[in-house]
Amino acid sequence: MTEHFLDDSVTQPFWDNSIEPRLEIESGDVVVFDCQEPNGQIKPDWTVADYEKVDRSKIHALNGSVWVKGAESGDALEIDILDLQHKGWGWSAHRAGIGLLAEDFEYAYFHQWRIADETIRSTELDHISLPYEPHTGVVGVAPREAGRFSTFPPRENGGNMDVRDMTIGSTIWLPVLVEGALFATGDCHAAQGQGEVCVTGIEAPMTVTMRFKLRKGLNLPEAQLRRPSPMSKLDTGGYHITTAQGPDLMLNAKNAVRYMIDWLEANHCMNRSQAYILCSVAGDLKISSIVAAPNWVVSFHMPLAVFR
Repeated sequence: MTEHFLDDSVTQPFWDNSIEPRLEIESGDVVVFDCQEPNGQIKPDWTVADYEKVDRSKIHALNGSVWVKGAESGDALEIDILDLQHKGWGWSAHRAGIGLLAEDFEYAYFHQWRIADETIRSTELDHISLPYEPHTGVVGVAPREAGRFSTFPPRENGGNMDVRDMTIGSTIWLPVLVEGALFATGDCHAAQGQGEVCVTGIEAPMTVTMRFKLRKGLNLPEAQLRRPSPMSKLDTGGYHITTAQGPDLMLNAKNAVRYMIDWLEANHCMNRSQAYILCSVAGDLKISSIVAAPNWVVSFHMPLAVFR
């Protein structure tokens, strides 16, 4: 087993199976990735005016690509996440045109966080704190199709899945679609709710350590993963839960979040943008019932442990 290091001097804001790899490794090797904050442009002292100037074509500053010797189409990469080390800060935001409630928030808002040891604190809301529960938002291999593709939507190759369960101690299996796999990662989060409803978690630069193993002939259709318990360190103080029902799952999801924003605004001294951000970084959106036609139930769960 050999350990390698990839600094953040070169970033990959796209997927492309013709890209020249930065590193070649053997199955069993460990790679330490120095990952910029997600778009490689935001700084810890930024304001909302700075945020509105971000180049959206470079939304993810991925580190890679890594060529795994012997990998070919039909194989799988088995990736163990060994460590995720923060650099003391993170940010969240919403902006016009994206997010679950894009029609409700047609303006930009930028929120900063400070991270010390295992605790995340808001720079605006003294009564809010979260545990450091990091994950990698983007893990992916090169797509099978030729050409250059945006990293924003998740794809067959993995990519921007934003599954918060890709955390320390987790194992991810990705289908290999082209020779060498051409793995890249980034878009790290210090915390995130299930759903990432405003389109950001607590985005944060990190140092990511992963071990790679080649699994021949596994023929996975899409990514799979396994994670350790517990599901969240926030599962200590109970939950406030809002629900929404109807025949449209997407509308139900939106309404369940809207009702939670109403509750946070009325009961926890925050404006609607702050409440929307908190939903995205700490709350969990769930399908609670999908069998009683014609109406389905979506629920939104806010852990009460976030309120100090």
